[in-house]
Amino acid sequence: MALSAKHHRMTDVPAGPVTLSDRRTQRGWTVDLAPFRLAAFPVTEELYAEVTGGRTTGPAPRGGLPVTGVSWLEAIRFCNAFSVRAGATPVYTLDGEDVTYDRSADGYRLPTEAEWEHACRAGTTGPHYGTLDAIAWYRDNSGERVHPVGGKQPNAWGLYDMLGNAWDWCWDLYDPQVYGSYRVLRGGGWFDEHWSLRASARRRSHPSFQVDDVGFRVARSA
Repeated sequence: MALSAKHHRMTDVPAGPVTLSDRRTQRGWTVDLAPFRLAAFPVTEELYAEVTGGRTTGPAPRGGLPVTGVSWLEAIRFCNAFSVRAGATPVYTLDGEDVTYDRSADGYRLPTEAEWEHACRAGTTGPHYGTLDAIAWYRDNSGERVHPVGGKQPNAWGLYDMLGNAWDWCWDLYDPQVYGSYRVLRGGGWFDEHWSLRASARRRSHPSFQVDDVGFRVARSA
């Protein structure tokens, strides 16, 4: 089995409610989610290169590492290319930096922020789904570098690296009234302190920015 094939396994995530919060507005709200599927691992450098024919960082794909330095727009394009490769209908239509989301399409996509947090928690209610050193690469144990996916314990639903190693892009706008087109990042990365690695922690970045601790994983509607 090719390494990239091993690492694009999809996991069934059950329906359920999740409560989100916004620090600026001090607002909380609950989202009722339908079942969906989420990749057990972040997209690796190998898989990204296989699907797109290109690279975002470095001279060649490196053994099992999550692809990083990939913008939100590049992640969107990957999802469409991966959908076509799988014989599925692409979810996104791009017009420059304007992206339209077809919720009836059956292809690969980025998780919504609510889906990401629901999947990360896997039925837990605390900041982490396990002991942090056992489940995540972060500043205290990473050696200040990214690590191959799947090296830490998964959560109860079989999802790896939901916290630590590399942040995940989500579909949602972060706070359009203040930050315009900036998109949500979740999960924390290899250089972050422990307080950034929480199921509820949020970060933001411009959809065209490439950051060395940011990657993504794919979702698919059930």
